Amino acid sequence: MYELKEELNIENMIYEIRGKQVMLDSDLAKLYECKNGTKDINKAVKRNIERFPKNFYFQITEEE
Repeated sequence: MYELKEELNIENMIYEIRGKQVMLDSDLAKLYECKNGTKDINKAVKRNIERFPKNFYFQITEEE
C-alpha cells in the first residue's frame, strides 16, 4: 500500500532575497525527506563544498 504524503508546492518554497530566487534549507530538507532535517542538508554541502558554486548558499541576516 502507498503511503500518503503531504503534497509540497515547490513554487511556495521559493523566496526572493537580495534580488535572487532562493530556497530555505528547511524546505529542501522537506523535499528530500531528510530524517535529520536541515542538519542533513548542511552536512551534505559541507562534505561536498567543491561541488557547489559560491553563490549556491548564503546565510541570511536577522533583518532579512
